[in-house]
Amino acid sequence: MNFPLYWTDQQAMSWPATVLASGEDGIVLDRSAFYPGGGGQPADVGVLEWGGVFTRVEGVDGSGALVPVAGDPVPPPGTPVVGRLDDVRRRSLMRTHSALHVVCGVVYRDFGALVTGSNMEPLTGRMDFNLPDVPDGFKADLERIVNEEIARDRAITARVVSRDEALANSDVMRTAKHLIPDQVEQVRIIDVEGLDAQADSGTHVASTKQIGEVTIAKVESKGKGFRRVRVTLPSA
Repeated sequence: MNFPLYWTDQQAMSWPATVLASGEDGIVLDRSAFYPGGGGQPADVGVLEWGGVFTRVEGVDGSGALVPVAGDPVPPPGTPVVGRLDDVRRRSLMRTHSALHVVCGVVYRDFGALVTGSNMEPLTGRMDFNLPDVPDGFKADLERIVNEEIARDRAITARVVSRDEALANSDVMRTAKHLIPDQVEQVRIIDVEGLDAQADSGTHVASTKQIGEVTIAKVESKGKGFRRVRVTLPSA
């Protein structure tokens, strides 16, 4: 199966490609590292360079086509291009997404709560949990434990398994079972070694130490039995 570049090489920030189809509403490449968005992680942005011309990419549509900035020239089908991500933004999102997995793993392991939702932007994010009772000192304890786990330099790896294998594993399907479309036959698992493993299509750093220090900025009530945890990360 031909997997997207953002699955097979999360460090790929530039790559050669060929335009398969194009128009003002979208550009389709034969290979792309632009993450289309999902799982709370926004789509990548960047540029395509072709023959000394630049086409800015402001996102990815629901079909996976790159969305050019209005008014920019669009490369015709068959054009060789070089795709380049906004690498500072992408690396910030990788660190943020991995940080949220560490938070998720700690809250599940130490407080027995499941994730009910998440969202992120570069260097800031939030996770919602079904946590009816917040213990005294929860915010400070969570920040301390999360940063202890980050300092352990746990490997963060990805693997792809069949849909049936993924659905049979309750540990990795805690948050995603009902979000996987019926036509998806292969499921990608992100594994924070010894702490957290979940179905996830997003992009991540290679180890927890690359995340950097995490601040638990706020813990909010989101209705009876639900809590929202907001995190921030420093600039690299």
